[in-house]
Amino acid sequence: MYVSDFETKRTTPEQQAWDIAATVCDPEIPVLTIADLGILRNVETKGQKVRVTITPTYSGCPAMDAIRDDLKAAFAKEGYQDVEVDLVLAPAWTTDWMTDEGKQKLQEYGIAPPTGKAGAARHAGPIRLTMAVKCPQCASLNTKELTRFGSTSCKALYVCQDCKEPFDYFKVL
Repeated sequence: MYVSDFETKRTTPEQQAWDIAATVCDPEIPVLTIADLGILRNVETKGQKVRVTITPTYSGCPAMDAIRDDLKAAFAKEGYQDVEVDLVLAPAWTTDWMTDEGKQKLQEYGIAPPTGKAGAARHAGPIRLTMAVKCPQCASLNTKELTRFGSTSCKALYVCQDCKEPFDYFKVL
């Protein structure tokens, strides 16, 4: 007699709720989920009530209202009607919270992912070095910043000197 090795996956209500929240995409960079971006901080459940905590990439980020609405819609689709979304500013978001998978998705989408650790940029010191930004199109390091602020405040606009393609760079914050 054949017996399947399939096991029923058992998850907690919090894990199920986290999984729902983690499907919500960033409205400005739709290839990233809010979990990839690291702005999904916490999900709590109490019966059919869900409380989600998110942190903006910077205070005043205009995407937060859309993300709140998308979270509520994702939970409503799964039968949750009582959903509260809290926006917390502390601790401040950092690109260190982005997942490696999220950074890979950025690269594949044509946006250079952040390089380095944000913590290193916060230490005072006499010399501040700028690292080369790799072109997401051809992988050249022969790139140049055109403007410190790109399509959103968290990105800078660069151009590759080799393939001549402009691209966004997701800044280390």
